[in-house]
Amino acid sequence: MNGPQPSLDNLSSLDELSDNAFQALLLEGVSRTFALTIPQLPAALFPAVANAYLLCRCVDTIEDEVSLTVEQKRYFCTAFIDLVKTGQKTIEFAQELAPLLSTQTLAAEHSLIKTIPRVIEITHTLDPNQQSALSECVATMANGMPIFQAQDLRGGLATLGDMDKYCYYVAGCVGEMLAKLFCHYSPAINEHREQLLQLSVSFGQGLQMTNILKDIWDDAERGVCWLPQDIFSETGFDLKTLNPATDDEHFRVGLAHVISIAHQHLQDAMTYTLRLPNHETGLRKFCLWAIGMAVLTLKKIKQHLNFNNSTQVKITLNSVKVTIATTNMAVRNNFLLQLLFNFAGRGLNTPDWQYSPTSVAAKSGQ
Repeated sequence: MNGPQPSLDNLSSLDELSDNAFQALLLEGVSRTFALTIPQLPAALFPAVANAYLLCRCVDTIEDEVSLTVEQKRYFCTAFIDLVKTGQKTIEFAQELAPLLSTQTLAAEHSLIKTIPRVIEITHTLDPNQQSALSECVATMANGMPIFQAQDLRGGLATLGDMDKYCYYVAGCVGEMLAKLFCHYSPAINEHREQLLQLSVSFGQGLQMTNILKDIWDDAERGVCWLPQDIFSETGFDLKTLNPATDDEHFRVGLAHVISIAHQHLQDAMTYTLRLPNHETGLRKFCLWAIGMAVLTLKKIKQHLNFNNSTQVKITLNSVKVTIATTNMAVRNNFLLQLLFNFAGRGLNTPDWQYSPTSVAAKSGQ
């Protein structure tokens, strides 16, 4: 084949790609995990879910961009909501935002922002019900995330309830969107719509809390902490003092409890997955691979509560392969899947306790 091969380094070469191939290439650049899981979905769902992830990643890129002020982030988020709804002025939006991105932003995210016109064009080729689900999700995320960007987060979020709200804006609404897409795809799945919509929020939160726990120290370097102070106040630790040199048992006790809460949300994610018809193996794999990798990440964090770099708790490629192989083997068997989940998550749930200096001291002495 003559000429340049399609790549994110040569955006003009992307024009020759089909919409599915174009979205798949963008996914590979911005998320190895979703580039792995989204292709497992049925062909009828891949375009919408791939597009949804790319739209959400655009919002994430705006929110994470260090060169933008809070006002600029709010402006671009509001404009992006309108962009997704109408499909209008996409070129102008990309041309305005792209030059503002810093070198700290991933090269693949630079490419994503520059190709927004085509991403949005694909959005408007989807079924109207799919478009509605995507538009509602983007609006929720883009309206909610700036609320937290305007806060001083060096000392964490005030309460676990605040963490729940943040996780909803970042991931829970994405879970809801996926549930809507799944229900639209299958009448059999739609029979469980209300329960799936409820569980889907917890599904998103479990995955997001896992990311928050893994990235504690990366976030701290940016002067940000997404942990809930009320949990750590009960253990006697002030998140304002948190830094990579922290070696404090009170912090580790609080961290273990947050891990336990994340694991409980992942159990809801399993319940959600087991409600999907067992012949829908693609949908199940999409969910199970993400849950399995999250559980293994929590397990690694629990085993290394004194970690101070995200690379120390990153699961290995071999762990990813084992997760895929074992879940694929059991994909149709609800009993075996729950057994695998329970086995993988052993030790993640902390016993119920009343936080007090005495209980923390007792744990410190173990």
